[in-house]
Amino acid sequence: MQKRKAVWPWVVLGVVAVGGAGGWLFQDDLRRLPSPGKVSPGGNTGVAAPAAAPSQIAAAPVAASPRYPLHSTDAADAALPVLADSDAQVMQMLGGMFPDGLLTLLVPGHLIQRGVVHIDNLTQPSLPAAAMALRPVAGSPLLQADGQGGEQLAAANAARYAPYVDAFTGVDAQRLAQAYRRLYPLIQQAWREVGHPDGHFNDRLVAVIDHLLLTPEPPVAPSLVRDERGRYRFVDPDLQARSVGQKALLRLEVAQARAVKQQLRELRTALTGG
Repeated sequence: MQKRKAVWPWVVLGVVAVGGAGGWLFQDDLRRLPSPGKVSPGGNTGVAAPAAAPSQIAAAPVAASPRYPLHSTDAADAALPVLADSDAQVMQMLGGMFPDGLLTLLVPGHLIQRGVVHIDNLTQPSLPAAAMALRPVAGSPLLQADGQGGEQLAAANAARYAPYVDAFTGVDAQRLAQAYRRLYPLIQQAWREVGHPDGHFNDRLVAVIDHLLLTPEPPVAPSLVRDERGRYRFVDPDLQARSVGQKALLRLEVAQARAVKQQLRELRTALTGG
């Protein structure tokens, strides 16, 4: 947990649900970027396979049936651009749902690809800088004494996060899901090109939502301590061992975390039908 970097993956999750956020600065980064982590059935993490060449993708075996198929009357947009030219349409869609202040956090270029990788990594212990889809929130965390000789996040810290939490929780989940379904062919293409030729991104998205919903809700702000490199870490070893996505939720005050979780539940229902 670093003092200067407060990443908002739950906001990215909402953004990816409407077509992705952030992007590769250059197309060649798709080959150089560390592949997203995979979670094995036994819970161990590994490294995903590198992106396949177009010819390899075409020759890939037919994917297994999705666990969470998109059941909807909302057809994919018949006028979708190719993935490489999709940024303008994605930004237009996002601009109709999120305030400009939120969109300024997006790293420009190749929006869908980076959003897909960012979401996949939310269950991992850390998020590679090259895979981040949002710029860090400005400023530093506000701290206060925890009454035990240490420090904890101050109550006033919630105000730094409020605009982003409000932006995500204020959008109708059904509207998010509708836009996501229209862009899904491009999202699915990006998912396969970054190393999942036989997978379904919607299955992964639902799994990440379920993971975030398991984030604990401490009754008081967790105590923090600096490590040898000057970074803030949770004193509680269980909290410190949590994924980057769950740690982000732990930075919120309880009311904010619960609001984010409720929006995630509603989005999950909209994407799975139950």
